Parts: sequence; C-alpha cells; structure tokens
Amino acid sequence: MQADCLVTGGAGFVGSHLVERLLREGARVRVLDNFSTGSEANLAFAAGNGHLEVLRGDVRDLDTVERAARGVAVIYHQAAMRSVPRSVADPLGANAHNVTGTLNVLEAARRAGVRRVVYASSSSVYGDRPDLPKREEQPPAPVSPYAVSKVAGEHYAAVWSRLFGIETVGLRYFNVFGPRQDPASEYAAVIPRFILWGLRGEPLEVHGDGTQSRDFTYIDNVVEANLLAARAEGVGGEVFNVGCGDRVSLLAIIARLEALLGRRLERRHTPRRPGDVAHTLADVSKAARLLGYRPCVGFDEGFRRTVDYFARTLGDGAAAR
Repeated sequence: MQADCLVTGGAGFVGSHLVERLLREGARVRVLDNFSTGSEANLAFAAGNGHLEVLRGDVRDLDTVERAARGVAVIYHQAAMRSVPRSVADPLGANAHNVTGTLNVLEAARRAGVRRVVYASSSSVYGDRPDLPKREEQPPAPVSPYAVSKVAGEHYAAVWSRLFGIETVGLRYFNVFGPRQDPASEYAAVIPRFILWGLRGEPLEVHGDGTQSRDFTYIDNVVEANLLAARAEGVGGEVFNVGCGDRVSLLAIIARLEALLGRRLERRHTPRRPGDVAHTLADVSKAARLLGYRPCVGFDEGFRRTVDYFARTLGDGAAAR
C-alpha cells in the first residue's frame, strides 16, 4: 500500500490514537510496531480498513525502518521504551530503543526523502529543577536514563535538521493519559493504575506523600499537537511543550476518583521512586504561537472519560457519575 505517513509505535497507547485520528481524516497510514508493549487490540477500530498497513518490526533495526519509511511524506515517531522506573531498571534497553531507534528513524527519513519527522520527546528532559512552569529555553537537566535518552534524541533531530534538511519537530509530552493506556504493567502510568485499583477495590499505591503534581495531559491534546506539528510552516528543528498549563497532585486525583466512583479508596504510601521529579507544569505559549496549539480537553473531562472507559472495558460496571 502507498502510505501518506508512517506511525512508529502505532499499536501503542499514543500511537493508536494518532492512527485513529489520521484514518478518520482520510490519510493512508502505515504502522511499524514490534508489539512488545503495543497490541493488536489497540488497532481493532481499524479492522478491514484498506487505508491501514501494519508492519511488525523494530525501530532498532535500520533496514526495517528504511522499508517502512519508503514513499511517506511524514513520520510520526512514537515508538520508545517508556517509563522512568523501567529505564532505571534497564538503562541499556532505554538507550537502544530511544536513542538508537530515533537515530534510525532520522536516518531512514533522510535516505527516503521524508519531508518531516514529528517525534515524541518528554517533559522528563527538564529534570527536577524547581522553577515552574517549564519553558523550552530552559536547559535540560535529566535525572533518569529515560530522560537522558530523550535529550539525546532531541539533539540528534536538531543536527539532522541542520545538516540534512530533514524537518524535525519534537513534542515534549507532559504525562499523557486516556483510554487504551495499559493499567496492568509493572511500569504503568499512575492514572490508569489508580483507576484499575479503584475499580477493583484494592489499595492505591502512592509513591511518596502524594503531594507531587503533574501537568496531566489528555490524549486528544497530544494527537492534536502531532497533527499541528506535521502541518505548521517554519518550525523545522524546534521542540515544543505539549501539556495543559495546569497541574494536579496525586492526592487530588484520588479525591476526584473517589467522587466519580462514589466511595472512599484506601491508599498505601511507599517510598519515592528513584528518578521521579516532584512537580511538572508546561508553558505552552510557544506551541500556541507557532503551532496554533490549544488544549482541547481539560483534565477533569479527560479524567471522567478515562474512568468511564476503564469501567466499561474492565467489565466492572462502575461507570463514572
């Protein structure tokens, strides 16, 4: 199939939502995924869609990425080893997936004549500096192997943009959440894990005292930012924050979950994890100015949608009020 765009990691959480939106807008989409964390179930919405081609392969293999990149105008690079704790447990794996994988995508794009690469970076590049909100001009201060790998990917992208004319646009995601996010993994993000435990009536494991806060960003905002980044003029080599410009503490999330489920939830506090930061908050003014980005779904609405989704899919019948 001749494709308009390639989505690496397209069977994952963020990637599958991006694929869904692209198909809805009439694009012909090719997905490259090794299905180590992504799943065919995430692409079930596209069953029988002739505009979707799925290739099973790994971004760590340059030949595979080159084949996937042929003929496309835009690559949305979402494939990665995510999770700060996982990178602490396996720093070499994080480097192979996130640094070598990104370098392979950039080089395959150069060889295939791809116009633009929009790639997923992370708010983790800012580290645990106390100054808020986080602005793109602040120097990176990574405190985990995952964050280091994302900084390295940004530097490679900027160099490939300057040396080879590949238009690269980096998006620093701030704590994305929403439907299809895996709640059961050892390295699952906090919101799906809280919802899963809450629906099952199990104690919520809180790392630290729960006052740490994040700029939690609903998935629709991230998808919108990717599409804007693919279309905007004059932004090659740039990086942008993608968040909501607001932050919510873990304790506040628990209170919202209790209100939606209509019962009090037990919690169990554990030590703070290595590599975790205390607070994140995005300044999205640069993305607003150069991409036209505006958060389309706020935290409360996104959280309600996410709780409803997990209540339905887990078969608990405990839909949010």
